[in-house]
Amino acid sequence: MKDINQFTITQAVKDSFRTEEGSRFEQLLHGLIEHLHDYTREHQLTHEEWMRVLMFLYDCGKISTPERHEFILLSDVLGFSALVDMINSKGGATEGSNLGPFYLDDAPRKALGADLSDGRDGVTVLVRGKVTDNLHNPLPGAIVDTWQADASGTYPIQEQAQGQDKMDLRGVFEADETGRYWYTTVLPKPYTVPYDGPVGELLRAGNRHAWRPAHLHYIVRAPRMASITTEVFFENMEYIDNDAVFGVRKSLIAKLRPVKKGEDLGVTTDKKPEAVVDFDFILAPEG
Repeated sequence: MKDINQFTITQAVKDSFRTEEGSRFEQLLHGLIEHLHDYTREHQLTHEEWMRVLMFLYDCGKISTPERHEFILLSDVLGFSALVDMINSKGGATEGSNLGPFYLDDAPRKALGADLSDGRDGVTVLVRGKVTDNLHNPLPGAIVDTWQADASGTYPIQEQAQGQDKMDLRGVFEADETGRYWYTTVLPKPYTVPYDGPVGELLRAGNRHAWRPAHLHYIVRAPRMASITTEVFFENMEYIDNDAVFGVRKSLIAKLRPVKKGEDLGVTTDKKPEAVVDFDFILAPEG
């Protein structure tokens, strides 16, 4: 390799890996090397810029914990997460949207009609809908896993030092025999993505805001169906047209309306709702 230069080093690096020829791993690895080297040559990176990138990545790792993943946040603000969601959305299924940095995979199971607000102040919203396949057949027993911020725009997981239970405003529901799900919760508010770390520094350097519109997070699963990770937004809310992490899709915007006096909502809930939002999830078959 003594004769390599800035133009031949890319092939030399690819050749140094003994990958299975034609494999997906080889394709992804070689593509990464090519794009990284091309970017470096195109912009003629200095040693100082190269080191700043490495220190930025180091800082992302240093601030990350099992409950705050700075690399996911970085992916979100760069539109990387949104692009992967768009590419992998299956025909006819609900569009995917950001997982975000605060998902926990052990949220408590809740009965249909349970309230997730945990006594918090704010508008009590009935969230209801149906889970079906892409031929509109109901999916009984589908799992609806949800989490969200509160009426001040804060996730309880961010305030554990102040005594908040990180499992508040989270729940896992099982759809009934007709594929329906329903529960009540507090209406979330817009919030800024975590701004106290390296990603916040990047946003400030680029003169970008960090605000997200109010939304609910979901992972929806059913046997033999491809699961979806997505978000539901509310029409006419602030930042719906300039989400800091590019998560909004037109198909994911739901209408929030007040409950009419004496209205029969058709479901039993632990807490009386003041507003209602309807949203149906559609899953596509695996494969």
